[in-house]
Amino acid sequence: MAPMMRLVLGLGVLVLILAAVALGLPAHVTVARSVGINAPEYAIYPYLNNLRRFPEWSPWAARDPNMKMTYSGPPEGKGAKVEWESEVPSVGNGSLQIVDTEQSRSVDLAADINGLNGASSYQLTPDGSGSKVTWIFRYETGSSPIKRWKGLMLDGLVGAEYVKGLQRLKAKVESDRAPTARPVVVPPQAVAPAAPDGGQPSAGGESVVPAAPAQGAQQQAAPAQANTPPPPPQR
Repeated sequence: MAPMMRLVLGLGVLVLILAAVALGLPAHVTVARSVGINAPEYAIYPYLNNLRRFPEWSPWAARDPNMKMTYSGPPEGKGAKVEWESEVPSVGNGSLQIVDTEQSRSVDLAADINGLNGASSYQLTPDGSGSKVTWIFRYETGSSPIKRWKGLMLDGLVGAEYVKGLQRLKAKVESDRAPTARPVVVPPQAVAPAAPDGGQPSAGGESVVPAAPAQGAQQQAAPAQANTPPPPPQR
């Protein structure tokens, strides 16, 4: 048998083996990653329900700050859509569109991640004094052997992106909620320094030294002499 014929037969056998193995791979793939955020669910929900805020924490926007973002539909809630285009191969093109929401609990989306179409969602649940946000991606492979092999790699590929995005979301929410300390400015008139010479401070902070009393006031007035008549003349 010619070498070329052996190569063709070998490749044919390999394809059959891969197709047979693919039949045993799952037809439904779910990727999920979670993060705890020190904030209540109602405070996190606007970051997820408003797709115009997606670039603030998107893992793909962080990788390509020059990516083009296009918005359509309402600003937030059902029907809102964002599309992005990037020349960075690891980012590529994609889109997210909200298909359903539940206030402070979940946001469901139709997702296209660089040609990978599936259903995505954000789930919000209480977690101690804060909340847990879970980002989920569901992919239907159907009976296609190629899609089933692709689904086998999704957890590592999409999962890594979701971890980066959730960490950025956590940092953004907690930073926005951090209290801003304002310095206390005390005007100089509020606390006047003590006068070094013992005088009382004036309203402008200057010391006022009391005037020395007059000399006559310091000494007690001498008693007046008695008004006695002069002695009679001698004879």
